[in-house]
Amino acid sequence: MSHPFLSYDRPISELPLRIGQRVKLHGFVDAIRDQKHMRFIILRDGTGKVQLTQNKDNKALASALDTLTPESALMATGTVVAAPAVKLGGLEVILDGAEVCGLADSLIPIARDSGLEKWLDHRQVSLRYPEQQLVFAVQTTLEEAMREFWKQYGFREIHSPKLMGTASESGAEVFSVKYFDTTAFLAQSPQFYKQLAIAGGMEKVFEIGPVFRAEPSFTSRHETEFTSIDMEISWIKDHHELMDFEQQWLAHSIRAVAEVHGPAIEAHFGVKVAPPTLPFPQVTFAQAREILSQLGHMLTRQDDLDAEGERILCEHIAAQTGHEFLFITDYPASSRAFYHMRHEGCPDITKGFDLLWRGLEITTGAQREHRHDRLVAQAEQRGLKLDGLSDYFDYFRFGCPPHGGMGIGLGRIMMRLLNAASIREVTLLSRTPKRLRP
Repeated sequence: MSHPFLSYDRPISELPLRIGQRVKLHGFVDAIRDQKHMRFIILRDGTGKVQLTQNKDNKALASALDTLTPESALMATGTVVAAPAVKLGGLEVILDGAEVCGLADSLIPIARDSGLEKWLDHRQVSLRYPEQQLVFAVQTTLEEAMREFWKQYGFREIHSPKLMGTASESGAEVFSVKYFDTTAFLAQSPQFYKQLAIAGGMEKVFEIGPVFRAEPSFTSRHETEFTSIDMEISWIKDHHELMDFEQQWLAHSIRAVAEVHGPAIEAHFGVKVAPPTLPFPQVTFAQAREILSQLGHMLTRQDDLDAEGERILCEHIAAQTGHEFLFITDYPASSRAFYHMRHEGCPDITKGFDLLWRGLEITTGAQREHRHDRLVAQAEQRGLKLDGLSDYFDYFRFGCPPHGGMGIGLGRIMMRLLNAASIREVTLLSRTPKRLRP
């Protein structure tokens, strides 16, 4: 955006509207071509590229630019002129002034064809690439659309603490940190605090924030710190209401991305983004297991799906229905969190679900058990230490409405939107068991 106090400070994308005008530009130097009497500089900002043309007869300007290197941060002023022979938009900027704000080392540590790990080692450079700029433009639009939908339905945003006195969820895979004279834990999820808000009368809440999992996993879809999108809704009848809400919310958000960034995503990532048709297909876990058995895939666990099973199942359903999304419902209680509500008359099955997108799990959700006595009984059945959960159980001692919610991985949604092979391609700074820098 241009600054109101700099009337001629313009993004490169606006230059076709500024022929004949003097402008001020800033960006990174993409390339330099020197000739005897002229110097041509390709300047790149977040909106595009433009050719800057410098006449070397201007000795002061020539001196200022003689040491210029690719990727240097440059501020320049000049006049926009039509130049049909110039491939970058049929225009150029005739320089009359320039300031090298940050001179780049002559040896750039990575190239466009460097591997992902090198890209992550030198994020201050790889983030400049147009496709990476697009990743975070898409992420911004996606989150804006999500918030727009939540606002329409009366949700309130919360910011829950990430330091906890007791481990969240089941207590497994948590990071412990020294906290004065005791030990604290980094939150695996805002789950307990979402439910506190529900018990406190905030009927619909959401949060977008970091969560931490001390999981020694090295797959393309796992990070030890990632951004989770969470929501919780009161007064629901069952988990199917949650699923219906999520598919409408997702369709709205993906539609916004398609409208704003569709052509750019197709150009840079080769993906045509389109809002999904509703409703999404649904199968129960029991049905999913039967389908996989018929397709010759035997699950490693009898109470949960493995990654390969999720992929095979999605491909099968897509071939039958044309849908990329698939809800799996009614998981066995043994594979789900203790606070997931059980089916009446069938206590081994939960009112929970996962949402898969092209074989990748992006959501886990459920109706929660809101009745204090049953919640305590389910924790005891799981063999959990009740003392460590006493604060959580207290949320339900003074009346709590029926409710449920879900957690969605932002990085996983971005992976599928842009068809990225790894979550690290769409994460600002990756955190894995072997990566804590930069």
